[in-house]
Amino acid sequence: MFSRLKNWVWESVVEWLNTDVDKHHLKDIYDFDALIADLKPADVVLFEGRSRVSQVIKIVTLSPWTHAALYIDSLNSLEDDALREYVEGFYQGDPDEPLIIESLLGHGTIVNPISMYRNEHIRICRPLSLQDDDRKRLIRSALGHLGLDYDVRQLLDLARLMFPYGILPRKWRSSLFRHNVGKPTQIVCSSMIARCFQKVNYPIVPIIQKDRFNNLRFYKRNFRLFVPSDFDYSPFFEVIKYPSYQVVRQIISDEFLWYEDSVQNIENEVVAIDSFSSQGLVEVRR
Repeated sequence: MFSRLKNWVWESVVEWLNTDVDKHHLKDIYDFDALIADLKPADVVLFEGRSRVSQVIKIVTLSPWTHAALYIDSLNSLEDDALREYVEGFYQGDPDEPLIIESLLGHGTIVNPISMYRNEHIRICRPLSLQDDDRKRLIRSALGHLGLDYDVRQLLDLARLMFPYGILPRKWRSSLFRHNVGKPTQIVCSSMIARCFQKVNYPIVPIIQKDRFNNLRFYKRNFRLFVPSDFDYSPFFEVIKYPSYQVVRQIISDEFLWYEDSVQNIENEVVAIDSFSSQGLVEVRR
C-alpha cells in the first residue's frame, strides 16, 4: 500500500517536472531534415528543453542547453548482429529510423528516434578527430548503459555544487565524489556521454595543470560533473548549425526581410522604433 502510494507520488512529480512550460522555441529558423541527413554516429545532440526541470537546469548551468543525447544511427547501421539484437530489446520501431541514446527523468537510459525532437531547438556537437574504431567502441559503450535508471540524486547534488549559495557544504555527502568501481547503476544524460568519450580517451573539457618544468598535464574530469553545455564549450567538438533554406536564401540574396521597423522583447510585446523621445522608445504595441 505504502509502496504504491510512494510510486504514485513520484510518478506525479516526474510528470509535473517534465511538463513543457516554455512555448517559445526556434524550430522555424533551422532545417531539421538537413540536420538529420548530415548526422554522424557519435555526434552529441544538445537540446534546449522547455519543461519545468529544464528551466531549473538553465538557471543552475547558466546555459540554454538542458539535455544531451548521443546519435547512434539506425538499427540496420549496427554491424554487430549481437549488438543489434540487444538494442532491439529496447527499441522495436523502424530499423532504418535514425536513433539517439539518452537518459531521461522518469524513463532512464533509452533509445529514441531523433524525429521526436523535430519541434525543438537543437545543436550538433561533433568530435573533431574521433577515429572510426573509437567511434564504434564509444557507441558500444553507450548502448551498454541501456536500462540504467536516471540518477535524480546526482542531478540534485550537481545543482547544489554549482549553485552559488548553500546552507550545507557543497561536497558534504555528495554522490558526485564517490568512487565506485565498474559501471554505475544510475546516470544522467551528459554524464553517460562523457563517460563513453572517456572510455576511448577522447577529451571534452580536461583539467589542465602545469608541472614544475612548465609542461602541461591533462587530467580527465569526473564524468559526473559534466553538463550538456560542456560539449558546446569544448574546443575538441565542432558546433554545427543548420539554418533553414529560406533564411539562408534571404541572407545570400541580401534580401533579409524584417517584419516592420520594430524590435520585439518577448512574444507578445513589439516596440516600434519609428519615433523616439528623450526617454527612448515611445510606442509599444501589444
